[in-house]
Amino acid sequence: MIIDVVVVSTSRHRKYGPVEKPEEAEDLSGRAILNRLEVEGRSFTYRLIPDGVEAVRGAILASGADVIVLCGGTGLAPKDLTIEAAEPLFDKTIPGFGEAFRLKSLEDVGTRAILTRASAGIVGDVPVFCLPGSPSAARLGIDLILAEIDHILHHISE
Repeated sequence: MIIDVVVVSTSRHRKYGPVEKPEEAEDLSGRAILNRLEVEGRSFTYRLIPDGVEAVRGAILASGADVIVLCGGTGLAPKDLTIEAAEPLFDKTIPGFGEAFRLKSLEDVGTRAILTRASAGIVGDVPVFCLPGSPSAARLGIDLILAEIDHILHHISE
């Protein structure tokens, strides 16, 4: 199984371009996700892309991975369009992911958790997860994903 980690950040992409490692873009969130994947012995790829519907949809549709984790672009600012780009592609939604993410976030950030737009769904036979871009959100999100990804992939393949 290959997990495609796609960090969505116009400012980092503008400053560093398409990098191959999070360290090349001072990307703490991407590094947090990759650290967990490395500890778990999971195979992964990493990409940095700018915000925007076309960039995010293009990353999803061109991936070729078994799982896609999008990190960033889920906020409320006008440029934050990861959710708007990804959700229309979902053949099925996984609402429990966002619900669990917000519940766990509530413990850490209190009522600010209502601002969290974490989301997940299935595109074809590929689970796609949308995480907020902060390092703590990246860690929480990848922990939730890793706890259930094998189960999710099993159900998709039935």
